[in-house]
Amino acid sequence: MKIEHVAIWAEDIDKVCEFYRKYFGGVVQPLYHNPAKQFTSRFITFDDGARLEIMHRPDINIETAEMSQHPEHIGFAHVSFSVGSKEKVDQLTQQMSDDGITIVGQPRTTGDGYYESVVLDPESNRIEITV
Repeated sequence: MKIEHVAIWAEDIDKVCEFYRKYFGGVVQPLYHNPAKQFTSRFITFDDGARLEIMHRPDINIETAEMSQHPEHIGFAHVSFSVGSKEKVDQLTQQMSDDGITIVGQPRTTGDGYYESVVLDPESNRIEITV
């Protein structure tokens, strides 16, 4: 069994897609739009077959994320990208920092043995960059 894809609600699909394209080499797929549901999405595919679905609906936004009774909300807990080496974790984290991306966890070895850094995508979703 494998995870087919992970979906993220977003305010700005194109901005979020560009982040995953630029820093993780994702290929952004064509926009899907369902006017009846006011739903739009784009898939991003990666070399190993993993996929993210970046979704938008106007009634799901930052404000509704703060309302505990709303069934949908922006974002997810985190996604972890394996980049292959400690050096690549360091290099990509530094590149993102230089580009103004928020770094919330500098590269380090965690208590459970992962070497990782943690950054925020354009909508403050946590991304772990690991070996």
